[in-house]
Amino acid sequence: MSIIIRPHFYVFILLIVLVQPLYAQKEGYSGYYLIKREYENRANNDSSALPLIEKYIAKAKGEKNYPRLVEGYLDAIQYSPHPNAKLKYADSAILAANLTKNDSILSRAYLHKGIVYYFNFKKYKLALAEYMVAYEYSKKTNDQYHKNRLAYLIGVVKSYIGHYDEALVLFKQTKTFFEAESRKNINRNLIYGSIRGYYNSLHQMAVCYRYLGIPKSADSLTNIGLSLTTGNKDFSQEYGYFLKEKGIRQYYEKDYQNSIKSLNGSLISIASADDFAWATVCYSYIGKSYQELGDHNKSKLYFQKVDSVFQKHNFILPELRNNYEQLIAEYRKENNPQKELYYTTQLIKADSIIGQDFAYLSSKIHREYDLRDLREEKMRLEQNSTVSAWVNRTLGIIAGILVIAFVIKYRAEKRVREKYRIVEQKILNGDLVPSRDESVKKSDIEKEIVDDLLDKLDDFENNLGFLESGITLNKLALKFDTNHTYLSQIINEYKGNNFKRYLVELRIAYITKRLYQEEKLLSYKIETLAEECGIASRSNFSDLFQEINGIRPKDFIRKRWEDIAREKKAFEV
Repeated sequence: MSIIIRPHFYVFILLIVLVQPLYAQKEGYSGYYLIKREYENRANNDSSALPLIEKYIAKAKGEKNYPRLVEGYLDAIQYSPHPNAKLKYADSAILAANLTKNDSILSRAYLHKGIVYYFNFKKYKLALAEYMVAYEYSKKTNDQYHKNRLAYLIGVVKSYIGHYDEALVLFKQTKTFFEAESRKNINRNLIYGSIRGYYNSLHQMAVCYRYLGIPKSADSLTNIGLSLTTGNKDFSQEYGYFLKEKGIRQYYEKDYQNSIKSLNGSLISIASADDFAWATVCYSYIGKSYQELGDHNKSKLYFQKVDSVFQKHNFILPELRNNYEQLIAEYRKENNPQKELYYTTQLIKADSIIGQDFAYLSSKIHREYDLRDLREEKMRLEQNSTVSAWVNRTLGIIAGILVIAFVIKYRAEKRVREKYRIVEQKILNGDLVPSRDESVKKSDIEKEIVDDLLDKLDDFENNLGFLESGITLNKLALKFDTNHTYLSQIINEYKGNNFKRYLVELRIAYITKRLYQEEKLLSYKIETLAEECGIASRSNFSDLFQEINGIRPKDFIRKRWEDIAREKKAFEV
C-alpha cells in the first residue's frame, strides 16, 4: 500500500498529521463539500485558499451551522500565512465551538490555538495552557485517539520547557496507545497517523532519557526506531530524528567521525521539513565533533550556522549556548577582538531569550559566563579596541553607565512587554469591556427594572453611546426613561464601578482595541486618541490608560509597532 506524503510539514510532523479535520469521512456532494474540494489540496499557508474559505465560513454563518463554522475557521488557520491572522481565526474557532456546546469540538478548537502558539509564536507556556483546556474538554468525550494526540502535544511542550520527567510519563502513554492502534483494522489514515504517533513518541522518549542522563534507555529506543524506519520512504523524517539521536550518542562515545556522518544524514530530512530547532542541534554536535578532531575551522563553521538560525528566528535552545562560548574562546586565541565582541554580544542576547522562554532549564545549565562577567568582558573588549589611555578611561565610565542603564531599561522593557501581552490577551479574549455581574442579586429593585436597565446598558455599550460628548448619569437616565438613583445603583452593583469610572473604562477599552486592530491609529497623536474616545485632555487620557491597562499609551503603541514589523518581516521571509 503506497502512502503519499506532502513535501512540506511543520516541525514535529505528527502534530499536523494527527490534527485532522472535524469530519474525516467523505461528506458527499453537499454545498460545503463542493467549496472545500476547491482548496483542500493546496499547500499549507497558501493564501489563495482564503477567499474560498471565507465563502465556506459565510455559508456556515448564514445557516447557523456552528460545527461547519468551526471547521471553516480551522481551515483558515491552516491556509493563512500570517501568524496573527492564524491566532485570530483560532479565537473565532473557539467562539464558534462554544456555540456548538460539543466537548469534542471545543477540545479541537483549543488544541488548534495551542498549535498556533507553539509553532508560529514559540510561546510554549501559552501553548501548554491551551492544550490543557483542550484536555479538560476531552475528558468528557470517549475519543481516545484525540486524548492521546493531546497528551503527545502536552508532552512535547513540557519537554521543551524542561519538565522531562512529566513529559516522559505522557510519551509512554502515547507510545502504548498508538502502537496498539496501528495494529487495528481501522481507517487507513488513522493507521498511518497512529504509526507516526508511535514513532514520534519513541523519539521524544529517547530525547527525554538523554536529557535525564539515562543513555541506555535512550539508545534502546533509538535502535528500535532506526530498525523500523530505515529504508522506509514513508517515514523518512522519523528516520532522520532517530539518526540524529544516534549521532549525538556517537559524539558522547567519542566516535566523532561516525557522529558527523550520522548527523549530516539526519539533516537531509530534518532541514527539508524546516525543523530549524532540531537542525541547530545537529549543527552544534557536528561542530563539537570537528572541534574534538582538531578541525577548528569546520567547527567554527557549524557553530556559526547555529548563530545564523538564531539571527533569523530569534530562537535558541538552552543546550546550544555553549557554542557561543566556544566561538568566543576561539577568536580570543586568534586575537580577533571584533569577532570576540560580536559573539559575546550574541551570547548576551541568547541568554535573554533563554531566560524568557526556558526559565526552568536556564537555571539548571552550567554557564562559563554569568551575565555580570559577560558585561565586564564586553566592556574590556570595547576598551581594548581604543588607543589612548584617557579614551579607555572615558569609555570605561560610559560603558559602566550604559550597563546600568541597560539593566534598568531591560527590566523596564520586560515589564512593559508583559503588560502589553496581558492587554493583548484581553483584547483577543474579549475581556476589555466591564462584564455584567449577575452572580448575586444585591439590590432591592424589581427584577424587571433591573433586567430592562441592564439590557439598555448593553445597547449603550454595543452602540458606543459612551463616546457621546457631555454624557452624564442624569442624561443617560433620561434616555433610559428611568431615574438616576436606580441607574447609579445598578451600575455600581452589576458593573462594579460608579458611573464615572464605568464610562472611563468603556472609553479606554474602546480606544485600546482600536489601537490594536487599526494600524492607522498608531500614527495619531495622543491628543487625537483622547478625542477619539471622548476624554478631554492628553494627560488625563494617558493617566487613565495606564491606570486601567497597566501600560502607558505611547508604550502600547511602540510594542504594537514592533509586533507589526516583526510580522511583516516574517511574512516576507
